[in-house]
Amino acid sequence: MSVKVFENNRWQADDQQFEFRHKKALEMIDHGKVLDLGCGDGLLLEKLKENGIDGLGLDISDQAVKKCRARGLSAELINLENSVLPFSANEFKFVAMLDILEHLYYPKALLLEASRVADKVIFSVPNFSSLPARMQTLFGLVPENNTAKKGHIYWFNYSVLLKIIKQSDLEILRLETNTIWEKKKIIGLITKFLSKIWPNMFALSFVACCGRKNV
Repeated sequence: MSVKVFENNRWQADDQQFEFRHKKALEMIDHGKVLDLGCGDGLLLEKLKENGIDGLGLDISDQAVKKCRARGLSAELINLENSVLPFSANEFKFVAMLDILEHLYYPKALLLEASRVADKVIFSVPNFSSLPARMQTLFGLVPENNTAKKGHIYWFNYSVLLKIIKQSDLEILRLETNTIWEKKKIIGLITKFLSKIWPNMFALSFVACCGRKNV
């Protein structure tokens, strides 16, 4: 099954839910034109529009683009695996890539292109080394993020995240993590604290806002 068919099947069956990555991305985007790579059904674009921020979405899925346009959003088809974006340098203020890089064989190539066309790049990735994933492996289960239904190709954790950012000549301007049990009063505060000092273990996902080192 090709990536395009996989994504068409996914967007035909499902809609996005507003999650941690959307919330943090919206906090990081305060003004300027936004390019949403892998925009899906346009949830982030719609929220940006409500905040008075213009956005353009690109996705490999015909079904995703169709859903965006049905919501009155600007969206176009593109094969992100080619990693070449049809825009000039610094054409956007922000590029957003929420849970996209783990679906690519060469995520650094797209990250470099994103940093070329925008001042800042915001991206989220799940942590494949999280405590729940380790516990599932310990008990002989396949961690959720590693299952075929997710379509994940490139596995991220905190160390891999830092490495790919460095290789892309970027620097972290802001990094947010969520963690298991964080909505519970006491244990949530503990795990949130632990996710700051031991992110490879206690972070469930990462949302990073990065800028070019030479800017």
